[in-house]
Amino acid sequence: MRAFFKNYGIYLAWLVSLVATAGSLYLSEVLHYEPCKLCWFQRIFMYPQVILLGIAAYRNDRNIITYAIPLSAIGGSISLYHYAEQKIPGLSQLLPCKIGVPCGVDYLGQGWLGFITIPFMALVAFILIILCLLAARREAPQFGEDASEDEMA
Repeated sequence: MRAFFKNYGIYLAWLVSLVATAGSLYLSEVLHYEPCKLCWFQRIFMYPQVILLGIAAYRNDRNIITYAIPLSAIGGSISLYHYAEQKIPGLSQLLPCKIGVPCGVDYLGQGWLGFITIPFMALVAFILIILCLLAARREAPQFGEDASEDEMA
């Protein structure tokens, strides 16, 4: 199982970013859910990953991991805050959305199963991307091993 994620982790991360992007576009363009300010910030960190991870997967370029993990970590942090704002009533008073749709609005009512909201799904996507990319990393050479041999492989 570990070898599978090591070999295909970048492809899986790309697939997660593709599904997340398609899902957000479906919600806004087909169901006409207007994204709030925090949703836009989450999209800023998700959408480029479709292209970056797609190219990296095609070229089997593991160097993208260094760049994609911070994008997902920042996007995931925004998602976590957004989810907390929806679930903790007083939190939306700290930094209220003043333009457009309020960030505390839950288009899914109380969420699927009572806790799954759009920011929660984005958070899960960012976490899955991070986990897939961490699993796809090359292992660092052990003490005493020649690093140049590992780079040539």
